[in-house]
Amino acid sequence: MRLLLTACATTALVVAQPLTATAAEQAPVGGALMTTKPTVVAAGATPPAVQASAWVVADIDTGQVLAAKAPHAKLRPASTLKALTALVLLPRLKKTDQVIGTDADANIVGSKVGISPGLRYSVDLLFEGMFLASGNDAVHALCEHDDGGTAGTIQRMNAKAKEIGALDTTVTDPTGLDADGQYSSAYDLALFAQAGLRRPDFAKYASTKFTNYPLTTKGTYQVANQNKLLFKYDGALGVKTGYTTLARNTFIGAARRNGHTLVVTMMNAPHGITEDASTLLSWTFKNYDKLSPVGSLVKPVAPPKEASGPADGQPQAAGPIPPSRRTPDKQIRTVNSFFVSTPVWFWAAPPVLLLGLFLKRPRRRRH
Repeated sequence: MRLLLTACATTALVVAQPLTATAAEQAPVGGALMTTKPTVVAAGATPPAVQASAWVVADIDTGQVLAAKAPHAKLRPASTLKALTALVLLPRLKKTDQVIGTDADANIVGSKVGISPGLRYSVDLLFEGMFLASGNDAVHALCEHDDGGTAGTIQRMNAKAKEIGALDTTVTDPTGLDADGQYSSAYDLALFAQAGLRRPDFAKYASTKFTNYPLTTKGTYQVANQNKLLFKYDGALGVKTGYTTLARNTFIGAARRNGHTLVVTMMNAPHGITEDASTLLSWTFKNYDKLSPVGSLVKPVAPPKEASGPADGQPQAAGPIPPSRRTPDKQIRTVNSFFVSTPVWFWAAPPVLLLGLFLKRPRRRRH
């Protein structure tokens, strides 16, 4: 009997150990190689050296990540976060709405497109100011024009990040300034670009090179897109640049060549980020057929249905439900389901009984 109980207890502990380990282990979002480690992961070729602390190159059509460095490192996003701001605001605001500039818009810190108190701006023009000039004043005006103001936009941005699988992202300021607790990752920036470029309006704003803004008197002044990739790289689709003292240079760029659409994201980089982005894109296009994917951009979950549709009358299509972040073997999953469904006392009883028998066994008398 004692031997039987010992065997049962040993079996229970051996079987329970891999169960605990399997439940605790979770692959990073996008695949096992999508880590925070500061090492380049690539297959099939050696990517060129660039100065950014973290970067990702991915095919936004297939969702394949082709090369990366510290893709899940949480870093300050600077104005690349405006890509997420746009994802939230674009389906909610009518492009023809007129917004009157305020002192709060004009007095905001950081980069500005030049919003003047009392002047009227269309929502369409404000989006151009946000994308091209990275205008924090335009972002403020757009956020305050929406229900809930800036606070409501922040809440929706955090919800949107979760919806598209950008789990490294925490938003506290929709302009992307160095607010406490505000972080993102090179992987998440790629998700922003992928989701954004699926929208024709986002793609249009991201690739617009010039626009005109009204002067306080008469006439207009020209605003140029800060993303130099649009002017220097064949097939460039733009997207978004960023810079703050703490974030340093951040970047989202995309280009289409030979039937492939690639996105490159970079964070915590010195000056010369456009050249580094161009180098990574060219290397990936050149070696595309030789590269084996090292990860994937996760698919978004279906967003919750709102009481009313988007203000512009173009409701977003619900995305497919993504695969689990952890994808264990089917056989392991089936075995684990048995042990998870078994009551705890079933496994705890044998060791306890064994311990009780050991304590109660008769002791040998000394003569």
